[in-house]
Amino acid sequence: MSALRAVLRPGWIVLGLVVIAFAALCFSVLAPWQLGKNTTTSHRNELIRAAAATPPVPIADVVPDPRAPGPDTEWREVTLTGSYRPADQVLVRLRHIDEQPAVEVLTPFEAAGTVYLVNRGYVRPPKAAAIPTVAPPPGGTVTINARIRRSEGTAPGRAVGPIGDTMTAYSIDPADVGRAQHLDLAPFYLQLSADQPGSLGPIELPQLDAGPYLSYGLQWLAFGIMAPLGVAYFLYSEFRVRRHRDDEPGAPQTGSTTGESTTKDRLRDAGFTTGAKQRQSIGAAPDVDDTAPEVKRKLADRYGRD
Repeated sequence: MSALRAVLRPGWIVLGLVVIAFAALCFSVLAPWQLGKNTTTSHRNELIRAAAATPPVPIADVVPDPRAPGPDTEWREVTLTGSYRPADQVLVRLRHIDEQPAVEVLTPFEAAGTVYLVNRGYVRPPKAAAIPTVAPPPGGTVTINARIRRSEGTAPGRAVGPIGDTMTAYSIDPADVGRAQHLDLAPFYLQLSADQPGSLGPIELPQLDAGPYLSYGLQWLAFGIMAPLGVAYFLYSEFRVRRHRDDEPGAPQTGSTTGESTTKDRLRDAGFTTGAKQRQSIGAAPDVDDTAPEVKRKLADRYGRD
């Protein structure tokens, strides 16, 4: 019983609740988060690998309806014929390419009655936050090759806005650019391939690297398993030590009512002995009315009978 009471102390209970909450967090949030990122990265790598091995085709063959691109069309290289609209150009600031500051240039491109946002590539600014000079795209009708890319979205407070006479952005979001420039843009954008009309510094395909997400997810699963097992081991050790103490010879047995080893008998004997010594020092026999018969006999032999 003492071992059970020991492990039911508030400290052990709080520790158990914390470990249970941590394990639940590992299995329900942390591990799925990392494993989900691994799945997304693996799917992206498959799309890039397939797109790199496929020659460009007309955009209508890949995206029949520009308003509803398929989920597996990203990274496909397409061809389209139309003209640039440099008056509606937007610069994406504070980007980094090859670990150096860069500004990406977004220029709308109209083809077959649909306006697409085309990322023409990057230029290096004179300073990290400066607005660089950008070469204009060619005029007239041109044919370009570009890869389909998904919108990056816009963070709150980071919408497209002017800096001086230049419209700038912090991410590539066709919907946001369309609102700022009063254009009806397709919901995706096109990453211009190298050596195309209007191309600037080329943006290469990303590396086909799965990243550490799978190992991180497995680590969180391992932590979710190891934490409860660790607490269970310490509880078992505590319980075993307490049981061992309770079973040692000579350990006090709580609840006993017989024998000289009980707390009541020890206290009585201690009081009696003290009283006997005090009475002996003043030459008087101790009061033995409340003592056991065996003790009375011993006292009578020592002090004599009345």
